[in-house]
This record gives sequence, C-alpha cells and structure tokens, in this order.
Amino acid sequence: MQRVNIDGIIKKIKACVDRHNLGSYGDYSRWTWGERNLGRNEYGCADAANILYTIGAFPQSEAERRGFIEKMQKMQNPETGLWSESTHHPIHTTAHVSAALELFDARPRYKCAALKKYADVSGLIELLEKEVDWSRPWPQSHKGAGILVALENTDEIDLMWKDAYFNWMWEHTSPETGFIAFGEANPPLYESMAGGFHYFFNHEAEHRPMRYPEKVIDSCIELISRRDASILTSHCGFIEIDVVYCLSRAMRQSPHRFFEAKTVLESFADEYIKMIDGLDDKTDESFNDLHFLFGACCCLAELQSALPGKIVSSRPLRLVLDRRPFI
Repeated sequence: MQRVNIDGIIKKIKACVDRHNLGSYGDYSRWTWGERNLGRNEYGCADAANILYTIGAFPQSEAERRGFIEKMQKMQNPETGLWSESTHHPIHTTAHVSAALELFDARPRYKCAALKKYADVSGLIELLEKEVDWSRPWPQSHKGAGILVALENTDEIDLMWKDAYFNWMWEHTSPETGFIAFGEANPPLYESMAGGFHYFFNHEAEHRPMRYPEKVIDSCIELISRRDASILTSHCGFIEIDVVYCLSRAMRQSPHRFFEAKTVLESFADEYIKMIDGLDDKTDESFNDLHFLFGACCCLAELQSALPGKIVSSRPLRLVLDRRPFI
C-alpha cells in the first residue's frame, strides 16, 4: 500500500458536519434532506460530537461544550431514563448518546429506570437468553452490547455483574467463527461478525480477552477477501469498521496469520479510501447521514492506527472506542 494523505476527506467530513448544524451550539440534525424529520436528532447531536472528536475538531469553548451537553441531556426521557429514535432500539440509542456525553466528561441526568431489571444478574441472563434473537446477531447486539454501556454510564452495575456478563460471552463464543452465538441459530458469517463487533468493543474497554482470536482472524480475512460489493466498500456505514476492528483487535491477541492479515488490511484500506474519497459529500445519501458518516470516520481511524505510516493526516484520527465503548 502506498502512503495516502486523507486531509481532503477530513475537510469534506468537517464541512458536512457544519451543514447539519441547526444554528446553535450542539444542535444537529441527522439528515439535511429527504422524507424524514430534519430537526434535532439524537444521532445527529451525538454523532456530530463523535465525528468532531475523531477528526481533531472537538469543541474547546465552554459555551460550545455546554451546548452539546444540554442538547443531548434534554432528549433523555426523565421517566424511563432512555433516549429513543425511530431507527434503533432504545437501548442502542441510550448507550450511544450517553457515550457521546462521556466525551465531554458529562453524564445522563437520570437513571435508566426502564432498564433497572437488567442491572440484576438474573435480569441480564434473561435479556441475553430470552430477549436477544440470536438468529439476527447484528441488530440484536444493539441490546446485548448496549445494555452494559447504558447501565455503566448511569453507575448501575458492578464488577460482579460485569464478570457474569463476560463469563456468559466466553461460554457462548463459537469455536467455528470466534464470534458470540447462542442456541441453534446459524446466521450468515457477516451477521455474526457485525454482532461480534459490538460485544468485542465492550471486551476491549474492559480489558477482557477474546476466547478464539485465531478464529476471528480467519473469519475476518474470509469476509474481506470475498469483497461482496453489496456488503463492503459501497457507501458510508458501519459494516466496514465492524470487520476492520474485529480483525485488527484480534491481531493484538494472536500472531495467527499476522502478515497475511496485514496485507489484507492494506488492500482493503486502498479500496475503502478510494470509495470514500469518490463520494459526493453534498449529494451522497450515506454521507448526508451523520450516523453513517460517523461509521466511516471510525473505519478510517482504525485503519490509520492498524497501518502505521500508511494513512496520514495533519491530525491523527482518534477512535472514540479507545476512550469508551459504544458506537
């Protein structure tokens, strides 16, 4: 892979975030066009903060930081303690917005009353075994992974709860794929990987090991090598950060196929950066969605970290997951 400068891409990303601002500090829409709510949005506000942190343009003034905190805090339901948005499960939205608040060293205003039953280990196991549909591990991981973050960010769980959580994950890791699995479900590999990503960034944040990092490496190399255009490198989104993160973090835990995996990442990075650079930031639907754009920013950040000296920028990108879990 030849050395590539992504300053031009970062400039387009910053301009896109600015276009989503609704006129005051911390007030952002998720989209700027289309048949949907173009006003203040939970993912608009949270992901504006996430993106600005990633690209090194995070708010510095007290007034701007206070604006972000107040806009996000006001969207929390005081009775349930949840944030809700139509495109994701409330546990995901709650974990996501509370994680964005953490970037400002801020907390939610209210406890997550609606999730209180899961703060008990028995409630946690009920969630994982009865309420998560393991035939659809990708979208369902929003609940299974988000529950740790939502409760952690409101100080409702302890080490015993976390041990139970990670022990359950350890006992239900597939020796065939390396990802979390439960029951008789046999989902597509990319679904298992994308679900596994959400659980693995919790593992990383809590310094817990993967059970089968060698199998994770095998699975990710297989997925990237397929180059299924309908899944990878077609638009801004999250599937790319999912597979890149799973592979690069598994490589930290095992030397298995290390040089082959590095070559795969370099080849993928070339293709991915060309795709992102080729998108029209003013007309592309995925670039216009701040949540999808944030996914692309995360992928660029993880690739830059995993491939030292290959992807450069005036300010190195910072992956929010290296500060706290959940995207």
